[in-house]
Amino acid sequence: MKPQPTGRWDRETALVGQLAAAASLVSFLFYFRHGDLLLYGDAVAHINIARRVFDSRTPGLLQLGTVWLPLPHLLVIPFLLSDAAWQTGVGGAIPSMVAYVLGIVGVFRLVLGALGHEAKPSPAARVSAWLAAAIYAGNPNLLYLQTTAMTEPLYLALFIWALVHFTEFARSATTVNATTRALSCSLTKCGLCLAAACLTRYDGWFLAAIVCVAAVVVVIRSDKSRSLAPALARFVLLAAAAPLLWLGYNAIVYRNPLEFANGPYSARAIEQKTMQSHPGAHDLPVAFSYFLKSAELNMTEAGWQKLWVGVLLFGTLMVFVFDLRLWPLLLVWTPLVFYSLSISYSGVPIYLPPWWPFSLYNTRYGLELLPAFATLTAVTMHFLLALARGRWMKTAAAIVIVGLVAASYASDWRVQPICYREAWVNSRTRITLETELATNLRLLPHDAALLMYLGDHVGALQRAGIPLHQTINEGNHRPWAHPTDPEGLWERTLADPRRYADYVIAVGGDPVAAAVQKDAQKRGLTSMVVIHTEGQPPATIYWTGRVTR
Repeated sequence: MKPQPTGRWDRETALVGQLAAAASLVSFLFYFRHGDLLLYGDAVAHINIARRVFDSRTPGLLQLGTVWLPLPHLLVIPFLLSDAAWQTGVGGAIPSMVAYVLGIVGVFRLVLGALGHEAKPSPAARVSAWLAAAIYAGNPNLLYLQTTAMTEPLYLALFIWALVHFTEFARSATTVNATTRALSCSLTKCGLCLAAACLTRYDGWFLAAIVCVAAVVVVIRSDKSRSLAPALARFVLLAAAAPLLWLGYNAIVYRNPLEFANGPYSARAIEQKTMQSHPGAHDLPVAFSYFLKSAELNMTEAGWQKLWVGVLLFGTLMVFVFDLRLWPLLLVWTPLVFYSLSISYSGVPIYLPPWWPFSLYNTRYGLELLPAFATLTAVTMHFLLALARGRWMKTAAAIVIVGLVAASYASDWRVQPICYREAWVNSRTRITLETELATNLRLLPHDAALLMYLGDHVGALQRAGIPLHQTINEGNHRPWAHPTDPEGLWERTLADPRRYADYVIAVGGDPVAAAVQKDAQKRGLTSMVVIHTEGQPPATIYWTGRVTR
């Protein structure tokens, strides 16, 4: 087995982590100062799903719902116990910031462990590892996303660490002096990372399947296949445990194990409801092109986007030509396959500014290829340094690659990172409505009971500082009661708002508006204020006539 690096390696890794933490903090302070932590509607939703677990009329784990996987919400709960951290979004940023730092350290270790074959890595391996860490850490889009409650930073960290442990396992399995215990330990760590990834994003399910197949191949080809069989079985069980757990949860609670995939809140259902198709739907080549383009835009918006793709392909070629032992690194390509299939067959859209329909939506998905850009660019650097003759040629090769990275990221900062622009463009009208609604909600009695659908504009309550347990919302529903639940608190309040609520907040098109606006007078509801904002449906606050004590 390859000797474990010590001394200088530990200090170097610690330095990487310290620099990553500093970058994370500086970015956080910048975006916090400008009030940008809650631009993404999904970030607001993630925070409030987690908050509902303990701040609800019906608290508990069932508040986690079904479409989004539970781990990001569970991790953020402790940081939302503070009302200030909840309202500002700081609580949602903390796990993402930690994941950002871990992801950088993971990329550094992945590249150094793969390219450094000895106990003391060569200067070329160390330079390449630092380059990979810099590409990952300095990406402007990731620097913004790690200040939010979005799930991408956490998933990327788990993805990278799964590859770290699998690469260690695959390389050690071919050495004569590798012990079964050490190999089993690497497999177990990889399995734990995959299980966590599977509970973070559905990308992890595809990744787990691919890595399981790769692990089986490695074990079969190893001369320790018989002794590794129990470890392999444990690894496969770990990787499969999270998807099976989620399928079982959906089957028990929602009576449908695929509720997250074909239920009323799934991506497929939303696409069918809006009757809008998207580029790449049932067209795999177009889906492939849109995802790859989104990845390019997450690296640079200057004219040399294709150069990044060229570096990816060149790094991949280097693996096949010079060192096939690096093949586990090629697992960084898995997001390209997953998202191409998702766009084509699962109702997942990506809209890009340069291509029809010339807008911004889910462009952040392209960031899933950032580990590929970082890792394979480092591989390219490593082999160019090995092939270059003389110090000047090595220096020139390094300057060209570092210059590409610096120029690419500089172009992003000049026009604002595309993930930031996506969040800002798509949040303007929503935030305007929620700010105005919050202003009016603050004027209501502080202990008033509110009937409100939280699926779209829960940010208004967050901005107003109104605890979620003061609301009767769609989460106060017994999801196992199908197809209707007339005894549920949510359903009973929709049927008779005056009996349970003091005020009703109805936003055009939501379930509350559909239930009360047609016959508000008949129900005895008095319209107090109607809020109109550009690009958003009107929001109406009704008084039910019930006297609040």
